[in-house]
Parts: sequence; C-alpha cells; structure tokens
Amino acid sequence: MTEHDEHAKRKRRPFAGLRNNFLAGLVVVVPIAVTMWMIWTFVGWIDSWVLPFLPARYHPDRLIDLLFGNSEWFKLAFGEDVRVNVRGVGVVVFLMFTVFVGWIAKGLIGRSFLAWGESIVDRMPVVRSLYNGIKQIAETIFSQSTETKFDKACLVEYPRKGIWAIAFISTKAKGEIDQKIPVDEDIISVFLPTTPNPTSGFLLFVPRHSVVELDMTVEDAAKLVISAGLVYPNSKSSAQLSEIKLNLPEG
Repeated sequence: MTEHDEHAKRKRRPFAGLRNNFLAGLVVVVPIAVTMWMIWTFVGWIDSWVLPFLPARYHPDRLIDLLFGNSEWFKLAFGEDVRVNVRGVGVVVFLMFTVFVGWIAKGLIGRSFLAWGESIVDRMPVVRSLYNGIKQIAETIFSQSTETKFDKACLVEYPRKGIWAIAFISTKAKGEIDQKIPVDEDIISVFLPTTPNPTSGFLLFVPRHSVVELDMTVEDAAKLVISAGLVYPNSKSSAQLSEIKLNLPEG
C-alpha cells in the first residue's frame, strides 16, 4: 500500500483513532470503575446493617455537624443542614466486633458458651439444618488450614468422555464415599465450577487416574472459567494446555 493510499484511507476514517483510543480507555476505566462500584456497594450494604445499631449521635453526619457545623466556612461550603454520606464506619465497627467475638470464642469461656448455644440450636429442627450448613461452609471458606483450600487446578472428563472441563482438586474422598465406590485406587473429590459464575458448580468424585493436574494456579484457572475461555492466564499456560492435550491417555 502506497503512502497516498494510506492517507486516503485515513481520510475515509477520520474517527478511527478516536474510536481506538476510546476502546483502549474502556479497557482501563471499566475494571477500575466496576471494582470501585462493587466496593462502594458492599461497604454501603454493611453500613446499612450495622449503623442502625449505633446511637444516632455517633453517626458520621452527626459527628461532622457537631465538630464543624458552627464554623462559618463550613456553613458557606455545605449549607446549614449538612448530610454527608460517609461510608465505612459500619465496616470498621463490624471488623472490630468480629475480632472481639473471635477472641472470646477462642477462650475457654467462649468455647463453653458456644457449645451451650449450639446444643440449644441442635434441638430446633429447621434452624439446626440451616445453621449447620452455613457453619460448614464458613469453616471451609475461612479455615486457616491449607487442607481445606483448593490448591490445585485440574482437567476432568465431563459431562462425558472426550469432553474436558477445568476443575479444582478439593481433598481425597473419605469415609463411606471412599468405601462404596468400587475402584481400587484413590478417589479424589473435585469441584467443577460453572461459567461465568464459578461460585456454583458440581462436586465430582473421580478416580485419581482420571484427574489431569495443571501447572497453572487456581487463580489463573478461575480467570479462564470466568472469561469463558477468552482470557488465558498467559502464553505459557496455553502451551501447557496444548502439551497436556497431546499427552492425555486415550479412552
């Protein structure tokens, strides 16, 4: 293409550079804006639950009005009746309260009181099932033990042979599950997430030989799932997937 043709093409598309700059700007602005919006919404949601339990005189707008409301410059800038939406106070109170409860629960008196409360809950049919389910989920998510966390991404054949899906290795199957599955090898429990929402999915129990472990991190595998395969963690991971595909055992 000659210089004259390039110049003519630019004249036919006068806003091409502007469009490209706009799209490039979206790539930068959208993740930042969405992240800030999610944080702002989450903090506001916690505040809406916590602030009603605080006395009205300790609310941020009341404190600001008490400290600065009588100054002339403040009245000139914000008016006589100030209502400042200060978010985050509820989050701070919630964090302090949670740390305090955790500190109490780790002590002898706290453990005894907690056991007494759970014994009462165990006598309530519907409440018992709800509480125990939520407690197990919370213990799994917030446990500090590495045994209860996903530490490896893998490939499993799902929903049929020849079709492969990304999953996360949970633990080795134990108890009745391990005993009743008629396979003479270790049974691995894996979590197979759905796209684009990885918080839902399926719990699968598969023989160890059916699990193909990946070198990519759990975070990178989650990005791949959330993006529906559009965003690969890096070129190295793509090459690893191709290599794994070539080395997969034939069914």
